[in-house]
Amino acid sequence: MGDTLGTLRELFDELADRAGAEKADLAGTCEYLRDGRAFAAIDGDAAEVRLDPEIAEAVLRTPSTGGSSRGVAWVRFAPSELDQHARDRAEAWFLSAWRAAQSGEH
Repeated sequence: MGDTLGTLRELFDELADRAGAEKADLAGTCEYLRDGRAFAAIDGDAAEVRLDPEIAEAVLRTPSTGGSSRGVAWVRFAPSELDQHARDRAEAWFLSAWRAAQSGEH
């Protein structure tokens, strides 16, 4: 992986530990939960986050993103390399999803 900075799973696990988020491993997918609500997931080398709809719409215009089968507010992120820019985006989206999960608005 050369200049990569770990994996998305390692990053999300670290962020979840700092935030006090719950983790649930389900058949190869790790879901991250707040108050029992899933707000992020890792499946292999791809991450999915549930964002406010307006943020999700903007995020979909960034590299390595796409829609998710989980729903409209969910965004799939599968960078070919987890460089610093991809890591920064993943961290920001994870934390945004974690904050939004507290409100339970989506």
